[in-house]
Amino acid sequence: MDSSASTLLLCPPLELKVERDNGGVVFDSSNLLQKQSKIPTEFVWPQGELVYCQEELREPLVDLRGFLNGDEEAIKEAAELVRTACLSHGFFQVTNHGVDACLIAEAHDHLDAFFKLPIGQKLRGRRKAGSMWGYSGSHADRFSSRLPWKETLSFGFDDRSCDSAVVVDYFQSVLGEEFKQTGLVYQRYCEAMKELSLVIMELLAISLGIDRFHFRRFFEDSSSIMRCNYYPPCEEPGLTLGTGPHCDPTSLTILHQDQVGGLEVLAQNKWQTVRPRSDAFVINIGDTFMALSNGRYKSCQHRAVVNRYRERRSLAFFLCPKEDKVVIPPQDLVGREGPRKYPDFTWSDLLEFTQKHYRADLKTLQNFTQWFLSNKPPNY
Repeated sequence: MDSSASTLLLCPPLELKVERDNGGVVFDSSNLLQKQSKIPTEFVWPQGELVYCQEELREPLVDLRGFLNGDEEAIKEAAELVRTACLSHGFFQVTNHGVDACLIAEAHDHLDAFFKLPIGQKLRGRRKAGSMWGYSGSHADRFSSRLPWKETLSFGFDDRSCDSAVVVDYFQSVLGEEFKQTGLVYQRYCEAMKELSLVIMELLAISLGIDRFHFRRFFEDSSSIMRCNYYPPCEEPGLTLGTGPHCDPTSLTILHQDQVGGLEVLAQNKWQTVRPRSDAFVINIGDTFMALSNGRYKSCQHRAVVNRYRERRSLAFFLCPKEDKVVIPPQDLVGREGPRKYPDFTWSDLLEFTQKHYRADLKTLQNFTQWFLSNKPPNY
């Protein structure tokens, strides 16, 4: 790796005196940190990234009922709303999406149950070095400063496998037989998210004026990420963030947030909050889809703030291409929109960059492109 690329390396593992076990730093939000009057300096973010949000984002609310029923006029209206959002900031919400409200509630209930476990039990599923899956407290296993005030549980979803119960197997093998029901709930939830993501991919294709099924076909054999987020109350919410400013490197994010609020989007150079709706999913475009649209649709910077008095929860499903599938925009779109803006790459290339070399932010795709072109072998 050349010297320019080396500047993109991640920070070394954190040496934080919060609480320790033999495996390193532990973020025990239910015990030590909530009882401190001052948060550790590693959780303090630069003032420039802590600008107070005063406005609400006016993102489109897209009703999918007509789309799912095959109403051509409703499909046209929904596609136009999506197009308007994606040309601006890449965020919109969908209602009448077909996902069972009871399933969503169950997924939140199991999220609550997991994060309320004693820290020792949660650490049974601790994310191992080099892996994306498992429990993490504040990402302290990866970063040494600007730590997010949150806990996460991440696992993969791949419905290409002969074993259709991949999520159930993950929970049973990593956390124990008593988590079989949790695995079953999240298996069903991921299956619902996958189907919803393919519906949205049809809408995105229609909105771009290309073959309606182009992106659906591209993502049918996808390999995706599911993440449960828990943001505990914080004594000094004005000094830290639950999730720092970033753009998602994935293709599409489907988020269900509770009613506390905290998601904020940088639009028109101002941080604007996304109002929680229990009957809706928040959808946003990621860097990989921005490349698939040849830069036409935007992957927008966003963050999550924390609350002094209330905990916040969210469920995030990240749609990703199959690891070895080449990310390349449709030819008819390139013909209309001008020259290619990004090189051909695979999702595994971008994933390696964000996991090993770079902390995702608003310039991930730009810096990945530079890194990729300077590091790919001849005749790639």
